[in-house]
Amino acid sequence: MTDRLSKFRARLKKIGIDVTFAANYPWIYFDTINGKEVTGTFHANHGWTAFFLHLDGSYKFSDRREVFKKVRELSYE
Repeated sequence: MTDRLSKFRARLKKIGIDVTFAANYPWIYFDTINGKEVTGTFHANHGWTAFFLHLDGSYKFSDRREVFKKVRELSYE
């Protein structure tokens, strides 16, 4: 079974949105969305946090509503 991050990325790819991530435990940041660099910060000092990584290896959305708002913002510019 794939993890949430891979599943999230694959589902967005099906609708033409390519996302990449950068990580610094426990934060997983958006790096780019459709080739556009994600700037600003959200739930962190150094990047726009999309997910939080737990000790058991699972992921949790930082704020699902804000994550999809950011994806829409940068994918349809």
